[in-house]
Amino acid sequence: MDKPLTEEPRSRLSQVKIALALFAGLIALLFMLVVFAPWDWLREPLNRYASERLGRQFEITRRLEVHPGLTTRVTFHGVRLANPDWAARPYLLEAERADFKIKLWSLLLGRLNLPELKLERPQIALQQEPDGRRTWSLGRIGTTDDDGAVPLIGALSVDQGRIHYLAAAHGADISGDFSIDPTASGDLPMRYRARGVWKKEPFEASGRTGAVLQLNAPTGQPFPMEIKATAGRTSLKAKGTVASLTTLDGVSATFDLRGRSLADLYKLLGVVLPETPAYALQGELTQRSDVWSVKQIRGLLGSSDLAGNLDYDRSRTVALLTGKVHSEALDFNDLGPLIGLKGGAKAKPGRMQATAVATAAPTPHDPVRPATASVPAAARARVLPVAALDLERLGAMDADVWYSAARIRHAQELPLTSLRAHVQLRKALLQLDPLEAGMAGGQVVGLIHIDGNVNPAAVRTKLDAKHLQLNQLFPTLKLTKGSWGKLNGNIDLMGRGNSTARMLGTSAGQVALLMGKGEISNMLMEVLGLDGGEVIKFLLSGDRNVELRCAAAAFEVKQGVMSSQSIVLDTSDTVVLGQGQISLADETLDLTLRPAPKDGSILSLRSPLRIGGTFAAPSAGPDKGALARRVGLAVALAAVNPLLALAATVETGPGKDADCQRVLALAGVSAPRPAARP
Repeated sequence: MDKPLTEEPRSRLSQVKIALALFAGLIALLFMLVVFAPWDWLREPLNRYASERLGRQFEITRRLEVHPGLTTRVTFHGVRLANPDWAARPYLLEAERADFKIKLWSLLLGRLNLPELKLERPQIALQQEPDGRRTWSLGRIGTTDDDGAVPLIGALSVDQGRIHYLAAAHGADISGDFSIDPTASGDLPMRYRARGVWKKEPFEASGRTGAVLQLNAPTGQPFPMEIKATAGRTSLKAKGTVASLTTLDGVSATFDLRGRSLADLYKLLGVVLPETPAYALQGELTQRSDVWSVKQIRGLLGSSDLAGNLDYDRSRTVALLTGKVHSEALDFNDLGPLIGLKGGAKAKPGRMQATAVATAAPTPHDPVRPATASVPAAARARVLPVAALDLERLGAMDADVWYSAARIRHAQELPLTSLRAHVQLRKALLQLDPLEAGMAGGQVVGLIHIDGNVNPAAVRTKLDAKHLQLNQLFPTLKLTKGSWGKLNGNIDLMGRGNSTARMLGTSAGQVALLMGKGEISNMLMEVLGLDGGEVIKFLLSGDRNVELRCAAAAFEVKQGVMSSQSIVLDTSDTVVLGQGQISLADETLDLTLRPAPKDGSILSLRSPLRIGGTFAAPSAGPDKGALARRVGLAVALAAVNPLLALAATVETGPGKDADCQRVLALAGVSAPRPAARP
């Protein structure tokens, strides 16, 4: 007899239930095996596997724990990761405990992804070799980080530990301690302190950080940091955040930077900046990819204020510095280090003179003649800057920076009032082009090019002076304060040398000055002409000005020697003609001025005026031979009758007006010839 049809579905249903029960039991058994499995048995196989994948010894020293899940948590009780054989210290990492989570789906794709890693009492030893080898570059030879050999760590947190960094190429050997401060509040609970050397300079740093380090992609909660560091004579205080410590991407911080000279930053950071006096600067620092930006710079260089913005782009083969900086008030004394005067204009003469003499020895490329032992020390001292240009630095960085100073203070000897320059540095070619300076009520414009691709450097200087006011041009000379007139001129020189003194000592080109109609102190003219009667009259009744019809001077420069082509000064009562040489090589003067009066005078002992000595110790006086002859005649006449002695001093005034149009044309200042190559 057949079974009822209703029993067959019931039988199938029972089979499904049994199958589901068996499957659930199997899952439960697998779960029990996973949960209660003796995972520590896998410690040695895991050590061997990790060592193979990382290319160096890895060891879980005590016990392995696993807490399975979609995101599995794993704990290593005691862990060590060896350094390469060439490293100074045996282990890259040692820790009491390492606790992390693993994303199983990424593990199935062949990638070890650790969203979180916690280390207890880690000891870390980092080392970098000049050839680029780094102890933290993991993986077997021939592998890359993308093959899964190296874990991708998201966030790292530690409690306390030590770190050591050694990099011979950077002159770095730094050790540091860090620990969580249980009493700290806010987002900076970890304190650290480090010391050692950086760029072979003593280094110290301390500060606070967050407790969790984001090692990879930036997140919505960047890592906060505070630092107070000193390296050599440079100190830094900064506070801000960084999105990724492995790439230092996403830096945003305020800073306070102080030091002896901005030039020191080349050694510490590789940024080429000029010599400056001591500085204190503040601003905002940001970093995106390879571009570091410093915004809202404000502070002091010496006694000069500074403000502006700068960008430093390291993505190029040669890093590029760009931006604009400005000074409301530039102290002229602070230009000393920049132009090569050791200690600036405030330096003690003895120190600067000693430095100049010590560096004045000639070289095969630079025929600067040394001072002789018989010359007094004051006369041997050099005035032109002797500090050498560092050609290596010119090729280390490119630059495109505008600088301006609204006004210049304390420029007593050189009446500068403002400054503006476009500083361009490309492939070791430094250009100040254009260069503009307010001076003595007028303006000096031009360019300076320094080619550091050759040694000594090739230097081109071309400057045009326009409308300089005579009474402002020599602010320390009282006899010119009442004078007036506009002075124009130009300088067109080329030379070879790594300092201003050596470049001028080999220079060739043209120097010219001219002045049109104006007025000049008659006292000055009479003193130059040794007209005793006129000097006495002006001293009793007061000085007055005389009309200046024209003045001009033109020099041809060869091998650092300026030879006069024309020197003339024509006033309403005196014509002065001159000739001679000025040596830029040994800084000596040898000029003769011959005054020819247009009026008659008694007590006149006129003779050629000789200007000699050195730039540091110039001398001026009458030609002793010519003056001696006139004095001798006066003495002889006085022996007969004292009144007759005055006859020898009477000047009949044979001078004539100079042909100013012809003189100015001969001076050639309106269309100077181009500088010849030295």
